[in-house]
Amino acid sequence: MGASHGISNSSQGSKELTARLKDAVHASRTLPKGLYGLTSSSFGQTHAQSARIFLEAGAKIIQYREEHKEKPAGEMLKSAVEIKDTCTEYGALFIVNDRVDIAVAAGADGLHLGTDDMPLELARKQFKGIIGASASSLKEALSAQASGADYLGVGSVFPTGTKADSEIIGLEELRRIRDKVSLPIYAIGGINYGNMMRLKSLDIYGIAVISAVLDSEDPVSLAKGIIKRWG
Repeated sequence: MGASHGISNSSQGSKELTARLKDAVHASRTLPKGLYGLTSSSFGQTHAQSARIFLEAGAKIIQYREEHKEKPAGEMLKSAVEIKDTCTEYGALFIVNDRVDIAVAAGADGLHLGTDDMPLELARKQFKGIIGASASSLKEALSAQASGADYLGVGSVFPTGTKADSEIIGLEELRRIRDKVSLPIYAIGGINYGNMMRLKSLDIYGIAVISAVLDSEDPVSLAKGIIKRWG
Protein backbone atom coordinates (compact mmCIF):
# COMPACT_ATOMS: atom_id res chain seq x y z
CA MET A 1 0.00 0.00 0.00
CA GLY A 2 2.83 2.35 0.87
CA ALA A 3 4.61 1.76 -2.43
CA SER A 4 1.42 2.21 -4.37
CA HIS A 5 0.73 5.50 -2.60
CA GLY A 6 4.24 6.70 -3.41
CA ILE A 7 3.83 5.89 -7.09
CA SER A 8 0.51 7.73 -7.13
CA ASN A 9 2.07 10.83 -5.60
CA SER A 10 4.98 10.65 -8.04
CA SER A 11 2.59 10.30 -10.96
CA GLN A 12 0.54 13.25 -9.75
CA GLY A 13 3.67 15.35 -9.37
CA SER A 14 4.77 14.48 -12.90
CA LYS A 15 1.37 15.44 -14.26
CA GLU A 16 1.51 18.79 -12.45
CA LEU A 17 5.02 19.47 -13.76
CA THR A 18 3.97 18.56 -17.30
CA ALA A 19 0.95 20.85 -17.07
CA ARG A 20 3.15 23.68 -15.76
CA LEU A 21 5.64 23.25 -18.60
CA LYS A 22 2.82 23.27 -21.15
CA ASP A 23 1.47 26.48 -19.61
CA ALA A 24 4.93 28.05 -19.77
CA VAL A 25 5.31 27.13 -23.44
CA HIS A 26 1.86 28.57 -24.18
CA ALA A 27 2.74 31.78 -22.34
CA SER A 28 6.01 32.18 -24.25
CA ARG A 29 4.08 31.89 -27.51
CA THR A 30 1.54 34.44 -26.31
CA LEU A 31 3.93 37.04 -24.90
CA PRO A 32 4.91 39.68 -27.44
CA LYS A 33 8.52 40.61 -28.04
CA GLY A 34 9.81 44.16 -27.93
CA LEU A 35 8.37 47.04 -25.93
CA TYR A 36 6.63 46.27 -22.63
CA GLY A 37 4.83 49.44 -21.55
CA LEU A 38 4.42 50.28 -17.87
CA THR A 39 1.83 52.84 -16.82
CA SER A 40 2.48 55.75 -14.51
CA SER A 41 0.71 58.82 -13.16
CA SER A 42 3.98 60.62 -12.40
CA PHE A 43 4.49 62.35 -15.75
CA GLY A 44 1.27 64.31 -16.29
CA GLN A 45 -0.94 61.48 -17.54
CA THR A 46 -3.35 59.16 -15.80
CA HIS A 47 -2.57 55.45 -15.82
CA ALA A 48 -5.17 54.93 -18.53
CA GLN A 49 -3.75 57.77 -20.62
CA SER A 50 -0.21 56.44 -20.31
CA ALA A 51 -1.42 53.00 -21.36
CA ARG A 52 -3.03 54.47 -24.46
CA ILE A 53 0.24 56.20 -25.39
CA PHE A 54 2.05 52.87 -25.52
CA LEU A 55 -0.84 51.18 -27.31
CA GLU A 56 -1.15 53.89 -29.97
CA ALA A 57 2.56 53.41 -30.64
CA GLY A 58 2.04 49.70 -31.20
CA ALA A 59 3.00 48.07 -27.87
CA LYS A 60 1.26 44.73 -27.33
CA ILE A 61 1.75 44.30 -23.59
CA ILE A 62 0.87 46.82 -20.87
CA GLN A 63 1.35 46.64 -17.12
CA TYR A 64 -0.76 48.68 -14.72
CA ARG A 65 1.83 49.69 -12.13
CA GLU A 66 0.24 51.74 -9.38
CA GLU A 67 2.82 53.87 -7.57
CA HIS A 68 0.47 54.78 -4.71
CA LYS A 69 0.13 51.53 -2.76
CA GLU A 70 -2.35 53.13 -0.35
CA LYS A 71 -4.82 53.92 -3.14
CA PRO A 72 -8.27 52.43 -2.37
CA ALA A 73 -8.92 49.12 -4.08
CA GLY A 74 -12.08 50.47 -5.73
CA GLU A 75 -10.12 53.26 -7.44
CA MET A 76 -7.42 50.82 -8.52
CA LEU A 77 -10.01 48.48 -9.97
CA LYS A 78 -11.62 51.35 -11.89
CA SER A 79 -8.24 52.22 -13.45
CA ALA A 80 -7.50 48.57 -14.15
CA VAL A 81 -10.81 47.99 -15.93
CA GLU A 82 -10.30 51.11 -18.05
CA ILE A 83 -6.82 49.98 -19.06
CA LYS A 84 -8.05 46.44 -19.69
CA ASP A 85 -10.76 47.74 -22.03
CA THR A 86 -8.22 49.84 -23.93
CA CYS A 87 -5.84 46.88 -24.22
CA THR A 88 -8.69 44.79 -25.60
CA GLU A 89 -9.42 47.54 -28.13
CA TYR A 90 -5.80 47.37 -29.35
CA GLY A 91 -5.40 43.61 -29.10
CA ALA A 92 -2.78 43.84 -26.35
CA LEU A 93 -2.12 41.85 -23.18
CA PHE A 94 -3.01 43.50 -19.87
CA ILE A 95 -0.88 42.79 -16.80
CA VAL A 96 -1.51 43.98 -13.23
CA ASN A 97 1.44 44.61 -10.94
CA ASP A 98 1.45 43.16 -7.41
CA ARG A 99 -2.29 42.90 -6.75
CA VAL A 100 -3.80 39.47 -7.31
CA ASP A 101 -7.25 40.71 -6.26
CA ILE A 102 -7.23 43.51 -8.84
CA ALA A 103 -5.95 41.18 -11.56
CA VAL A 104 -8.76 38.71 -10.89
CA ALA A 105 -11.50 41.33 -10.57
CA ALA A 106 -10.42 43.22 -13.72
CA GLY A 107 -10.10 40.07 -15.83
CA ALA A 108 -6.43 40.75 -16.50
CA ASP A 109 -4.42 38.56 -18.84
CA GLY A 110 -1.53 38.50 -16.44
CA LEU A 111 -0.10 39.33 -13.04
CA HIS A 112 3.40 40.53 -12.20
CA LEU A 113 4.95 39.78 -8.81
CA GLY A 114 7.94 41.41 -7.18
CA THR A 115 10.31 39.59 -4.85
CA ASP A 116 8.47 40.95 -1.79
CA ASP A 117 4.97 40.15 -3.07
CA MET A 118 2.81 37.08 -2.57
CA PRO A 119 4.64 33.81 -3.29
CA LEU A 120 4.09 32.78 -6.87
CA GLU A 121 2.82 29.30 -5.96
CA LEU A 122 0.10 30.86 -3.78
CA ALA A 123 -0.80 33.43 -6.42
CA ARG A 124 -1.17 30.64 -8.99
CA LYS A 125 -3.96 29.12 -6.87
CA GLN A 126 -5.93 32.36 -7.16
CA PHE A 127 -4.99 33.54 -10.64
CA LYS A 128 -4.87 31.30 -13.71
CA GLY A 129 -3.38 33.67 -16.27
CA ILE A 130 0.20 34.64 -17.13
CA ILE A 131 2.36 35.32 -14.07
CA GLY A 132 5.62 37.20 -14.39
CA ALA A 133 8.23 37.69 -11.69
CA SER A 134 10.89 40.27 -10.94
CA ALA A 135 14.52 39.23 -10.53
CA SER A 136 17.65 41.21 -9.76
CA SER A 137 20.02 38.25 -9.51
CA LEU A 138 20.58 34.83 -11.01
CA LYS A 139 19.44 33.23 -7.73
CA GLU A 140 16.11 35.09 -7.85
CA ALA A 141 15.66 34.27 -11.53
CA LEU A 142 16.22 30.55 -10.98
CA SER A 143 13.88 30.59 -7.99
CA ALA A 144 11.15 32.28 -10.02
CA GLN A 145 11.57 29.77 -12.83
CA ALA A 146 11.36 26.85 -10.39
CA SER A 147 8.20 28.37 -8.88
CA GLY A 148 6.49 28.40 -12.27
CA ALA A 149 6.90 31.97 -13.54
CA ASP A 150 5.95 32.51 -17.18
CA TYR A 151 8.42 35.34 -17.77
CA LEU A 152 10.95 37.48 -15.92
CA GLY A 153 11.33 41.21 -15.47
CA VAL A 154 15.05 41.60 -14.84
CA GLY A 155 16.72 44.71 -13.49
CA SER A 156 17.41 47.38 -12.75
CA VAL A 157 19.85 47.13 -15.64
CA PHE A 158 20.81 50.82 -15.58
CA PRO A 159 20.33 53.57 -12.99
CA THR A 160 16.73 54.76 -12.96
CA GLY A 161 14.85 57.66 -11.44
CA THR A 162 11.57 55.77 -11.41
CA LYS A 163 12.75 53.54 -8.54
CA ALA A 164 15.75 55.31 -7.06
CA ASP A 165 16.41 52.54 -4.52
CA SER A 166 16.65 49.81 -7.15
CA GLU A 167 19.74 47.63 -7.19
CA ILE A 168 21.71 48.09 -10.41
CA ILE A 169 22.62 44.68 -11.80
CA GLY A 170 24.32 45.72 -15.05
CA LEU A 171 24.62 43.91 -18.34
CA GLU A 172 26.82 41.08 -17.07
CA GLU A 173 24.28 39.82 -14.54
CA LEU A 174 21.55 40.12 -17.15
CA ARG A 175 23.69 38.02 -19.49
CA ARG A 176 24.21 35.38 -16.78
CA ILE A 177 20.47 35.17 -16.18
CA ARG A 178 19.78 34.90 -19.89
CA ASP A 179 22.25 32.03 -20.17
CA LYS A 180 20.82 30.05 -17.25
CA VAL A 181 17.04 30.41 -17.52
CA SER A 182 14.69 29.37 -20.30
CA LEU A 183 11.96 31.96 -19.65
CA PRO A 184 11.25 35.06 -21.74
CA ILE A 185 13.13 38.02 -20.24
CA TYR A 186 12.13 41.66 -20.30
CA ALA A 187 14.90 43.96 -19.06
CA ILE A 188 13.87 46.95 -16.95
CA GLY A 189 15.46 49.98 -15.37
CA GLY A 190 16.91 53.11 -16.96
CA ILE A 191 16.30 51.89 -20.50
CA ASN A 192 15.95 54.50 -23.25
CA TYR A 193 16.29 54.94 -26.99
CA GLY A 194 20.02 55.56 -26.65
CA ASN A 195 20.98 52.43 -24.73
CA MET A 196 18.33 49.93 -25.83
CA MET A 197 20.46 48.27 -28.50
CA ARG A 198 22.96 47.17 -25.86
CA LEU A 199 20.11 44.99 -24.60
CA LYS A 200 18.93 43.93 -28.04
CA SER A 201 22.38 42.46 -28.64
CA LEU A 202 21.84 40.11 -25.67
CA ASP A 203 18.98 38.43 -27.50
CA ILE A 204 16.40 38.93 -24.74
CA TYR A 205 12.64 39.05 -25.26
CA GLY A 206 12.14 42.77 -24.81
CA ILE A 207 12.46 45.91 -22.70
CA ALA A 208 10.15 47.48 -20.14
CA VAL A 209 10.03 51.26 -20.34
CA ILE A 210 8.38 54.00 -18.30
CA SER A 211 9.94 57.46 -18.02
CA ALA A 212 11.94 57.35 -21.26
CA VAL A 213 8.60 57.41 -23.10
CA LEU A 214 6.12 59.04 -20.73
CA ASP A 215 8.43 61.92 -19.74
CA SER A 216 9.33 62.81 -23.34
CA GLU A 217 7.96 65.69 -25.43
CA ASP A 218 6.30 63.35 -27.93
CA PRO A 219 5.78 60.03 -26.14
CA VAL A 220 3.85 58.27 -28.90
CA SER A 221 6.51 59.04 -31.52
CA LEU A 222 9.30 58.01 -29.16
CA ALA A 223 7.58 54.72 -28.34
CA LYS A 224 7.07 54.07 -32.06
CA GLY A 225 10.78 54.69 -32.58
CA ILE A 226 11.70 52.18 -29.88
CA ILE A 227 9.40 49.55 -31.37
CA LYS A 228 10.75 50.10 -34.88
CA ARG A 229 14.37 50.07 -33.72
CA TRP A 230 13.93 46.88 -31.68
CA GLY A 231 12.49 45.22 -34.78
